[in-house]
This record gives sequence, C-alpha cells and structure tokens, in this order.
Amino acid sequence: MIDNPDILRQQTHSEKRTIAVLVNNEPGVLARVIGLFSGRGYNIESLTVTEVDPENRLSRITVVTSGTPMILEQIKAQLGRLVPVHTVSDLTVSGPYVERELALIKVRGAGEKRVEALRIADIFKARVVDASHEHFVFEMTGKTDKLDAFVALMRPLGLIDVSRTGVVAIQRGAEGLQA
Repeated sequence: MIDNPDILRQQTHSEKRTIAVLVNNEPGVLARVIGLFSGRGYNIESLTVTEVDPENRLSRITVVTSGTPMILEQIKAQLGRLVPVHTVSDLTVSGPYVERELALIKVRGAGEKRVEALRIADIFKARVVDASHEHFVFEMTGKTDKLDAFVALMRPLGLIDVSRTGVVAIQRGAEGLQA
C-alpha cells in the first residue's frame, strides 16, 4: 500500500504534454518515433512533422500525448535514446510556449442556420474560404479547445466535415530547439 500522496498522484494522475523533438530528416525516423509510442501503448493525441533545417536535414516532430508523470518521463527518456533524435523538449513544463492548430470546417448553410453559422464564425474569428448556396468552409486557427468549441457549435447547424492539422508549438523567448 502506498502512503505517500505525491507518489500515488504520480501513478494515477494523467496529464497532457506537448513535446517537441528535433530529429534527422531521413526515411524511417517517424516510423521509429511512432513505434516507440505504439509498442508501449502510449497514446498520441496530436502529431505534426516538418523539415525545419534543410541544410542540416533536420525535422521537428511535435507530439501531444498524455499519461501519468512517470509515463511521461519514460516517453521523454525513450525518445531521447532513439538514434536519429537530437533534442527532446517538454514544452509544457519548460516554460511558456505558443500553441496553435489550424482547422477547416465544412458546414451546411441554408436559411436561419446559415445566418447563425456566419454569426458564430465572426465571434470566433473564423474566415470563410469557400462557399456556395448550400455550404461554407471556415478556416480557423487557435488553441485546440477553441477549435473544439467552434466545431461543437457548428454540429447542430449542419456540420459536414472537419480537417485539422494537429498542434504546432514553440517555446517563448529568444532560445530555440537546438541540435
């Protein structure tokens, strides 16, 4: 039996983390990172990848995952041991950071529901990027919870489809993710 409440919290309390990983841009690297998560039963809530330094052939992987503090420490340690990985940074705990996601949201648009969809889009600062007499496609960027709220409000108005990029994040301040 565990008497220490801090240890018990670490074993049972789930937290969400945004982790940035700088890796070599070469075939199979993403599969190795994904394999680490799937092989150990860790969940990936969001995943984005892009080349950030073509000259040195480096890519940045941003992963949003969740787990107990102990599991999250294991994830970071195991990521750091992968050969193509240069840097692992837990943005959630290393200080303030900026996080955004892009979504395209397609909604039916007729009559009063059309007017209501446009009104809500204006409040959320979503842009209309495609429209016809029957539909709208809204483009919106922001934090994940903002996009979730917009999608939830569009659902009863005739939500047709949603496409999201996944979270991108970067540390605030003058320092960057370095190899």
